[in-house]
Amino acid sequence: MTDLQELRKEIDQIDSQMVALYEKRAKIVEDVARYKIETGKPVLDPQREQALLEKLGEKTHSDFNCRSIREVYQQIMSISRRRQYQLLQEHGKSPDLGFTQAEALNRDHVTVVFQGVEGAYSYAAMNAFFGKDIKSFHVDTWKDAMEAIRTQKADYAVLPIENSTAGIVQDNYDLLTKYDHYIVGEQIIPCQHALVGLPGASLDQITDVYSHPQALMQCREFLEGHPEWKIHEYGNTAAAAKKIAEEKDATQAAISSPYAAEFFGLALLKEKIYTNEGNSTRFIIVARDKIYWKGAGKISVSYELPHATGSLYNSLSHFIYNGLNMTKIESRPVPGRNWEYRFFVDFEGNLSSSAVKNALLGLKEEAQNLRIHGNY
Repeated sequence: MTDLQELRKEIDQIDSQMVALYEKRAKIVEDVARYKIETGKPVLDPQREQALLEKLGEKTHSDFNCRSIREVYQQIMSISRRRQYQLLQEHGKSPDLGFTQAEALNRDHVTVVFQGVEGAYSYAAMNAFFGKDIKSFHVDTWKDAMEAIRTQKADYAVLPIENSTAGIVQDNYDLLTKYDHYIVGEQIIPCQHALVGLPGASLDQITDVYSHPQALMQCREFLEGHPEWKIHEYGNTAAAAKKIAEEKDATQAAISSPYAAEFFGLALLKEKIYTNEGNSTRFIIVARDKIYWKGAGKISVSYELPHATGSLYNSLSHFIYNGLNMTKIESRPVPGRNWEYRFFVDFEGNLSSSAVKNALLGLKEEAQNLRIHGNY
């Protein structure tokens, strides 16, 4: 039987030869990049790559080796493109992203719009981000908030984008692609649901409880301990609190935030009635102008991909190659195009970084309809 150590020595020798050949190939790739810089030819040539994969596959002697060598060379060519994009960027060929850097986000003498009513979690997010003395107004829908920015009635809008237990707010992802607005900040607010009622009321008096369906679900265990109560779904948690305050019926209570209780002058009949202690909602601050502040550390982008093997992997490899930490990926259907999707990606970085510029250049060349939604 052949000694295992001898086999490993043979593999090591072959690997050394492959490394030397790879470095020789990489040097030629750089020469190719310089040629493309001079002539303006695109980095990606899908017909050339497909022809090369087929040719290399034909040189193998089994179906397994054919698939394997194609996979290996897909990676090699992907890495080669990353290096070519890097050289393009070093030669000043990176695209103009159109964003303006600011020392800090302007929060003085601005008007902010939020959906819902005063006391809602979006209201709390606005106060946490801008301060309680901010000039603001509320609207009925998230789309109305985006319209308020578009028509310059407001400088910023506060929108929920995801909840740690319920997931993403799909409608607001869609609005980010519909409107030419940009994320300039974010604020995370813990969902500290409480049972609120009229001052002086007690749990023994309660017969009816009102709240948003999601809040009712998140407090299900507490509500199951009171089967005698009638549960009513309501538009949102703050509106439910407002109803209790206006109707002044001591037998009614609402599940809302402590912020809503304070705003509407209600008492906290029972605090922390939620099941998941880590439940929080992330809000985004949206503006009309393409600005980002100097210390911004997160970037949100979206793009579409062709129906081709490895297209999603290839798009994500731009982040991997440039050492960028991806923190989130979501997908949403493309309107009017069945079974096609737009991918939303959050990753760490700043638009002034060469690594970020290189990754975005690669995405711009290889993905479809790339949008930078903000650096914040």
